[in-house]
Amino acid sequence: MKQITLLIFLGLNLALHAQHTFSIVAVDPETGEIGSAGATCLAAEDGAQDISDIVLGVGAIHTQSFYLEANKNNARTRMEAGDSPQEIMDWLVANDVQNDPSERQYLAVDLDGSTPRSAAYTGPDCFEEFIQVTGSNYAIAGNILVSEDVVLDMETAFVETDGTLAEKLMAALQGAKRPGADVRCLNDGVSSASAFIRVADPSDTDASYGNLSLDLNVWITDEIFEPIDELQVLFDASLSANRFTIPEYIEVFPNPTSGIIQVKSVLAGASHLEVVSITGQQVFKTAIQSNTNQLDLGNLPNGIYFVALKNDNTVIATKKIVLHK
Repeated sequence: MKQITLLIFLGLNLALHAQHTFSIVAVDPETGEIGSAGATCLAAEDGAQDISDIVLGVGAIHTQSFYLEANKNNARTRMEAGDSPQEIMDWLVANDVQNDPSERQYLAVDLDGSTPRSAAYTGPDCFEEFIQVTGSNYAIAGNILVSEDVVLDMETAFVETDGTLAEKLMAALQGAKRPGADVRCLNDGVSSASAFIRVADPSDTDASYGNLSLDLNVWITDEIFEPIDELQVLFDASLSANRFTIPEYIEVFPNPTSGIIQVKSVLAGASHLEVVSITGQQVFKTAIQSNTNQLDLGNLPNGIYFVALKNDNTVIATKKIVLHK
């Protein structure tokens, strides 16, 4: 996960709890992947991604529009208890922590074995334009939109894109992208001020921010103008790195790690090891000394990295690792 220092705020005079956004939750019943993506006109690290909650092996929930963490926590509890997405919607409306669900917007999806279920709720007092759509394995919603087409185009892009769940989610965000997708950003000529995409693989063990198989989050800085475009750059870099992954040639343990890792190569002919960030930047390089090499990554920030086994400039294999200190 790329960490970006917040430098400007677009002059928005809104509290973070007044959180309006456009977003999507979706699952892939064939792979067991669970995804969550969205954007909002709040230029902060937790501006958009705060709404996202993925329950590993089960499903995903977004609690957006006048976001309250207590409602989000209650939604997770209901999903963990086995409620269906529609039952979660009904429960949240009946048990809003401020006794007023009229300004909330919720969406949820679950795997339910191999027969996904989805549901959404939009309160009548959300800021216009607002809309929600659902399909068998996805739910999409937005409010304070420049038009309903923001969400409708997200749905079209998601449904019509061939590829992995991650690629379909990224396409959905690109479908939403236009000046003022969140209408508060219209005068600044951007769709949003922060955006995220998260996908949980069945092998993931930690659903907290930054620790999923794909966990990218960006927000406007002096170097970033359109968050969805920046997210696409990071996404493409991550996709490219994953395509070279051949796990049987390289073992890394412990993984996740707090800093010290053992890298075991079972392939002769490799000359060195590199550690690459999710943005493709080389952050560590060492010559291979033996079949098992110890690397100290304790000086690197938390996030997702790739250990690359190389022969000169040729990548032989890579292994994704999670650094969490």
